[in-house]
Amino acid sequence: MATPVADVPGFSVDWYRTITDLAHASPEWVRTLAGVATEAVVIVLGLFVLADLWRNRRATPRAKAFAVAAPALTVLAYGISEFAKLAAEQDRPCRAVRGIAATISECPALGDFSLPSNHTTIATAAAVGLAISWRRIAALVLPLAPLEAFLRVYVGVHYPHDVLVGLVLGTTVVVFGTAVLHLLLVRRDAPLPHAGPAPTKPAS
Repeated sequence: MATPVADVPGFSVDWYRTITDLAHASPEWVRTLAGVATEAVVIVLGLFVLADLWRNRRATPRAKAFAVAAPALTVLAYGISEFAKLAAEQDRPCRAVRGIAATISECPALGDFSLPSNHTTIATAAAVGLAISWRRIAALVLPLAPLEAFLRVYVGVHYPHDVLVGLVLGTTVVVFGTAVLHLLLVRRDAPLPHAGPAPTKPAS
């Protein structure tokens, strides 16, 4: 039986071992590609965000607002994830789980905590924000979030529950944030109530 890790769900340790064993047994080119892709996914989503801002530069105020909301809410989600990391202080699995094979990515420095996954949070928030602002590319960008989540475990730097929390956090911040934005825009654009005819002065 695998040695448990304090304050970490047992299923997450088991899944981490299974996925990192799979990575260790993968061909070298797959491992290299995964190491590059885990950073490239975030960069690609960032380029899509910039493209969305550019295409909406002369759009309606509503369209501009949702285009700007995607990166703004992504930054907010990242900030929350950083605060959560400092609160949880969960060590990286590549340091805490004993007897694992060598990981693809180098284990981050001590004090660079694991829960939640920043990369997954950022990728999820950007993907969901883009799907709302630029619906035509939703089918292209949304799968990048779970891909990034899997890659963070595959390269060895996160537990599965780290990336699951990142997926939920990124989605929640953007969905809630855009819902609030929608309500604000509806309220701004709502017509003023009619005052009705002025009262007439009674005849003397």
